[in-house]
Amino acid sequence: MVPAESRLSQASKGPHKLLQAADKTMKTLAIEFAEYQVSVDVFITTQSYVDIASISLIPKTTGGQIYYYHPFSALSDPAKLYNDLRWNVTRPQGFEAVMRVRCSQGLQVQEYSGNFCKRIPTDVDLPAVDCDKSIMVTLKHDDKLPDGTESDLDTQFACFLKQAANEIPSTLLLQVRERVTDLCINILHSYRKFCATVSSSGQLILPEALKLLPLYTLALIKSIGLRTDGRIDDRSFWINYVTPLSVQLAIPLVYPRMISVHDLDTKETIIPPHIPLSSEHVSDDGIYLLENGEDCLIYVGNSVDPDITLKLFGLSSVGEIPSQFVLQQYDNPLSKKLNEVVNEIRSQRCNYLRLKLCKKGEPSGMTFFSYMVEDKSSNGLSYVEFLVYVHRQIQSKMP
Repeated sequence: MVPAESRLSQASKGPHKLLQAADKTMKTLAIEFAEYQVSVDVFITTQSYVDIASISLIPKTTGGQIYYYHPFSALSDPAKLYNDLRWNVTRPQGFEAVMRVRCSQGLQVQEYSGNFCKRIPTDVDLPAVDCDKSIMVTLKHDDKLPDGTESDLDTQFACFLKQAANEIPSTLLLQVRERVTDLCINILHSYRKFCATVSSSGQLILPEALKLLPLYTLALIKSIGLRTDGRIDDRSFWINYVTPLSVQLAIPLVYPRMISVHDLDTKETIIPPHIPLSSEHVSDDGIYLLENGEDCLIYVGNSVDPDITLKLFGLSSVGEIPSQFVLQQYDNPLSKKLNEVVNEIRSQRCNYLRLKLCKKGEPSGMTFFSYMVEDKSSNGLSYVEFLVYVHRQIQSKMP
């Protein structure tokens, strides 16, 4: 395996080189593991570059998984490491499986994508398969399909996500972003051309089932995997996280769920309605929770009522709240409700979310606002601007 220093020096030849395996050693070892039906999971807590692209070949080929904790906190992360390890060995899973998808007339399997070993064209070998992973099967049709079937946005977007992840190591990021955008435009254009009733050419027509497709497409463009900034290991982990990702976690990964925390004790439901990911919905006197299925960020504004911070964190001043913290439950309704919300989200995600405190004016605050995908940023247009762009592209395709 190529040393980390040598791998990093290759960055000058193109960042995507670091997203590809350094040599064939790991692939050879991975195939040998798979032949003996051995599945390998890898837990990474190091704080330096570790060449995830090469290491990940082993869990990817053997039906395993990579767990990546960066930056690792000895105070707040042991609980997540423990729970991740506990769930890894206790979750429902099967071993030594072989999968083949059979199709009806007019359909054929074009490609499989996921964490498995593939030695012959028609089958995938699964040393292990668990309840958290999915395998994407791309189908090709050469005959007319029956009318009237519904379009599943979550599944369709999960395919977009996985296709983008597969392309990133070998394609320039700009080209991947353009392909993702073109996919969105082509789908909406096809609906406009073949399915929509006659309407004004100046109107953007979005089918009910796909009305959020432009929003999720923009969120994908601004995600860690397709942004030009950030650490190379973070992008490499993102690619490996996406490959076996279940449909239920695809959208939250790029368009996280955000709720207000400061008024939780006034809400009737366990998890209140989501807030759009726009900075105009984030008040400086509020506290907000944002989760993407892997991490849970709690943002504290500079002007929060001291009584609220005392109830939630045991401290009356925002400045006194440590950046690395463990969520406590205090004897008041607001604190109990926040703990209830976090536990409910963890149960929904089958994942022990890692909590991170974010403050305005600090790097952690910038991380939080980087998830405000509906805002205009250096990584892309605002949501309104993107809708205008998509509409113009559709118009240019119309006769």
